[in-house]
Amino acid sequence: MERELIDVDMSMKFDNLSVLEDIKFKVHENEFLVIVGPTGCGKTTLARLLGGLSKPSSGHVTIAGEDVNPKIHNVSFVFQEPSCIPWLTIWDDISMGLEIKGNNPQTAETKARIKEVIKLVGLDGFEEYFPKQISGGMKQRVAIARAYATKPDFLLMDEPFGHLDAQTRYLMQIEIMRIWEREKKTVAYITNNIEEAVYLATRIIVLSKLPARIKAEHSINLPRPRDLTGPDFLRIRAEITEQCEVVG
Repeated sequence: MERELIDVDMSMKFDNLSVLEDIKFKVHENEFLVIVGPTGCGKTTLARLLGGLSKPSSGHVTIAGEDVNPKIHNVSFVFQEPSCIPWLTIWDDISMGLEIKGNNPQTAETKARIKEVIKLVGLDGFEEYFPKQISGGMKQRVAIARAYATKPDFLLMDEPFGHLDAQTRYLMQIEIMRIWEREKKTVAYITNNIEEAVYLATRIIVLSKLPARIKAEHSINLPRPRDLTGPDFLRIRAEITEQCEVVG
């Protein structure tokens, strides 16, 4: 088992509305953790807390023993909506992400890293394209390249393929697993899609309805690439589906 990187022990309220109650878990280094639960159960709120974009009402979220802070820690994000900047080329978009993290975009080292991640996500040859010239799946590849470019300690992905059609989504699942197996970064992945969760995860956390608590955890030890029609895959998917659908 890899060392513990993220420690979560907290609750979250908005005024009198309790959203997350007694959420306790750890994320291990190089783990691909997936979080699922009923629609509206607070998964995006949890993602914001994990990334340090919000602070819990009580308790803590720490990375390497310190309160998580994106200004201090190397945390990257990929959200559901494509985040490409319309007036920037793919190259400049990824370059800007590195520049925000304090890298000089003109150095040979930074240029080499941009080339590396563009190739990693399969966009070599499209460096000078603008967002209006590429598909939704390619825009998410840009977001993934931007996130990986900084060599993050922790990568948060909140429904990154939720807006894509089924075929593109499946292809992107294959791609993100290929990238993770090569880069081996610590990932927390939020999704409503249970099949996607079982396909990607090393471990799955299932949240209950509001106020959300951890209802179950599943270590997923299926070999990769995973067979979506295999009996073990279908058994795990059915079990988690039932846990998400049952009230409580």
